[in-house]
Amino acid sequence: MQTSADRKGRHQYPAHWEADVVLRDGGTARIRPITVDDADRLVSFYEQVSDESKYYRFFAPYPRLSAKDVHRFTHHDFVDRVGLAATVGGEFIATVRYDRVGADGMPATAPADEAEVAFLVQDAHQGRGVASALLEHIAAVARERGIRRFTAEVLPANTKMIKVFTDAGYTQKRSFEDGVVRLEFDLEPTDRSLAVQRAREQRAEARSVRRLLRPGSVAVVGVGRVTGGVGRSVLGNIRDAGYGGRLYAVNKAFPEDLTDVDGVPAYRCVRDIGDHVDLAVVAVPAEHVPAVVAECGEHGVQGLVVLSAGYAESGSEGRERQRALVRQARAYGMRIIGPNAFGIINTAADVRLNASLAPQLPRPGRIGMFAQSGAIGIALLSRLHRRGGGVTGVTGVSTFVSAGNRADVSGNDVLQYWYDDPETDVVLMYLESIGNPRKFTRLARRTAAAKPLVVVQGVGSAPQGHAVRATRLPPATVAALLRQAGVIRVDTITELVDTGLLLARQPLPAGPRVAILGNSESLGVLTYDRCLAEGLRPSRPLDLTTGATAEDFHGALARALADDTNDAVVVTAIPAIGEASPGDAELAEALRSAAAAVPGKPVLVVHVELGGLAEALSAAASTAPQAAEPAPGAEGGARPPHRPAGRPPTGVPETGAPTAPGTPAEGARLIPAYPAAERAVRALAEAVKYGQWRREAMDPGKVPEYDDIDEKGAARLIDELLARGEGLTVSDAETCELLGKYGIRVRRALPAPTPDAAAEAARTLGYPVALKATAPHLRHRADLGGVRLDLADEEQLRRAYAELTELFGKPEELRPVVQSMAPRGVDTVVRAVIDPAAGAVLSFGLAGAASQLLGDMAHRLVPVTDREATSLVRSIRTAPLLFGWRGSTPVDTPALEELLLRVSRLVDDHPEVVAVTLEPVVVAPHGAGVLGATLRLAPPPARDDLGPRTMPAY
Repeated sequence: MQTSADRKGRHQYPAHWEADVVLRDGGTARIRPITVDDADRLVSFYEQVSDESKYYRFFAPYPRLSAKDVHRFTHHDFVDRVGLAATVGGEFIATVRYDRVGADGMPATAPADEAEVAFLVQDAHQGRGVASALLEHIAAVARERGIRRFTAEVLPANTKMIKVFTDAGYTQKRSFEDGVVRLEFDLEPTDRSLAVQRAREQRAEARSVRRLLRPGSVAVVGVGRVTGGVGRSVLGNIRDAGYGGRLYAVNKAFPEDLTDVDGVPAYRCVRDIGDHVDLAVVAVPAEHVPAVVAECGEHGVQGLVVLSAGYAESGSEGRERQRALVRQARAYGMRIIGPNAFGIINTAADVRLNASLAPQLPRPGRIGMFAQSGAIGIALLSRLHRRGGGVTGVTGVSTFVSAGNRADVSGNDVLQYWYDDPETDVVLMYLESIGNPRKFTRLARRTAAAKPLVVVQGVGSAPQGHAVRATRLPPATVAALLRQAGVIRVDTITELVDTGLLLARQPLPAGPRVAILGNSESLGVLTYDRCLAEGLRPSRPLDLTTGATAEDFHGALARALADDTNDAVVVTAIPAIGEASPGDAELAEALRSAAAAVPGKPVLVVHVELGGLAEALSAAASTAPQAAEPAPGAEGGARPPHRPAGRPPTGVPETGAPTAPGTPAEGARLIPAYPAAERAVRALAEAVKYGQWRREAMDPGKVPEYDDIDEKGAARLIDELLARGEGLTVSDAETCELLGKYGIRVRRALPAPTPDAAAEAARTLGYPVALKATAPHLRHRADLGGVRLDLADEEQLRRAYAELTELFGKPEELRPVVQSMAPRGVDTVVRAVIDPAAGAVLSFGLAGAASQLLGDMAHRLVPVTDREATSLVRSIRTAPLLFGWRGSTPVDTPALEELLLRVSRLVDDHPEVVAVTLEPVVVAPHGAGVLGATLRLAPPPARDDLGPRTMPAY
């Protein structure tokens, strides 16, 4: 039924339908409603469409639009007649419209829920995925206006448009009448339509980043006429790295007769460049950037790296300048890295792009790196580049992105690129903020199933330059949710590099069993203790003594790797004195050859003052051919062989390591060396947990169905309750009723405003009973004495009532209730909240001090599968209390897991349930009883992950 609000808003411009989208080829377009002011744009657009496309649209020759056509296609009521246009540079490149029709096929109004839909795409833009994007958006608009089904009539020869409809993933019917293909499809999103949408999103966003990281030509705008300055430095860095594409220097202040700068062709503006430019690196003052963006857009530049500062990081004026920058770039279909960016790097042999402030191109390798902070980016690059002073040994980078204020391209976009990038095996990210946590966890889960994703996340407030959604979740909860998605979350840059090197160089351990061997008993014991502290299962260290030779190390390592009771080996080494002591290269070759014989288990080395050993371990494992003549400024040659994405890291080494004596043949593994036992063991522990997650992710479980759930009845009750107001805490009786719709039974509690009322309630419920004060300051506070349990008769009940009122005040202040006794068990708490940024989160812990004081709670994103419910119960530190700790009786954890799954279903099916708490939940040896429950309803937060593809709004 059409509401008065619909009728009132019939002719109002729906600004919320405007959106920027990434197209199939990586370019961008803006989608917006068509208005009466678009008549000239529509005519111009139509003139650029071929006669064939016009014929497919109108089923007859239709060379031009009449005045009546233009009026019809530009005047919409935004309810029954809607038109959308995709624009680039302010001009139409495609249109779509729907007209609501009745059962007779004639124009209609609500409650008719069917509409005819038709598209027209400019020939020059066909094949870019414009029609698919428009279909997603027009379908979302139609659903908002009460339309549930689209029909379309298409000529059989118009195979491209038929494919747009059939590939969308909606439930549809197809028929052929009078020489026309008739398609009917429901607009309700399906699992397949959502999967299609997300697959298109991944391809489009990955391609948009690829265009930035693999440009065929680069223009640096803002190159100074004298040495120094940001622009001149970046130009030199690109040139010295051996960039394989065309490079141009641009500065409007160049003399007209200047033809080159340091051998690079020079121009006064981008428009003067005769060839196409893929990427522009902008290094001019912020006030001059708009003119540069306009030049680049008009010249067809595909993307920008804006190094210029003076944007959102500088305050409110800069924030408005940043918004204008993004809007301007998107109007031309360009994507932006920055502003205030450090730059981008791609070490691939056929690219060798160093469009950054880093003075050297890093060694080529298999690690992708993302940093929002330029300073952290410098630290990461230098740490990976160094051969000493930390985790030693040669390592390498595939691609590096420092996004600065990440006004446009974010970590989510780069994750889309790395997901199926054959050059990247491990992803390292430093995130000061997460702009879209819901999308990030989705992308992280998919990426982590294919390759390791290691993240350091800032826990303070977001930097001033970052526009992020507010989240009410504490940092510990966010960290738990990231781990659920397969993210290896570490706390420091050192741990980020330590863990990344292990995952890049070695296979994943099959379990937590660790062998320790070396020539230092004390270092072995220290390593053993750290393994225990990290939850690993180490065997007693094998002491080879300080007189151990290289052969001794080789034999001990070979035996440890061959032992089926070991999943990983840590080798400890200290300097030895004596003629028989092995040299660095000799020891490295001994370890490498032993490890090569059993390639399925990881090997780590903890060394003390053995810088030469670390170098030798790295050098001995360089398997790629050495470059005959490295490019200037680089230390590596060709990239290593490709390893398919999704295969567990097997230590494919990076190129560029110096040749050392005894360099083996191809196929050797790079063994990571660490200067401290705690760093090596922490990295190994993270690899063990990640390996376990990978194995479990292969069978994530399922969300069970329960026959006794009344989803429709719950929806009706929620609608009735919300009719009272926008948001409310539901009464106890209504809470019990709503939870009951999902098979969650709350043990009955009766109010006891007087001793007589308490006695009557006890007779109704049956003894024994509990007497509880439910005032907010006493609720769930048994430690304060506000609860009396196991009251066996009326005499005990009246005595307890008198004690409570004497201690805490009048009954009206205490709000006492009488409740029948539950079986003895372990008191727990179950909570679910809907966070506007992260989505619905289910939490579990033990009631009382464990959760309130120690924060011992576990968290999972909703919907929770049966396997996740099982792991949730076992994730808290106090979980042993549920499983018979110190001889106690184990409780019914399957009943607890079922309760968690029912709560998960409730908040997933009904996002209006924005918060629910069950406390306490007494888990007994048989069954789990809910003794208290609170529930809050509100209009659900908007979810952009279920709607059409859009870029973040600016």
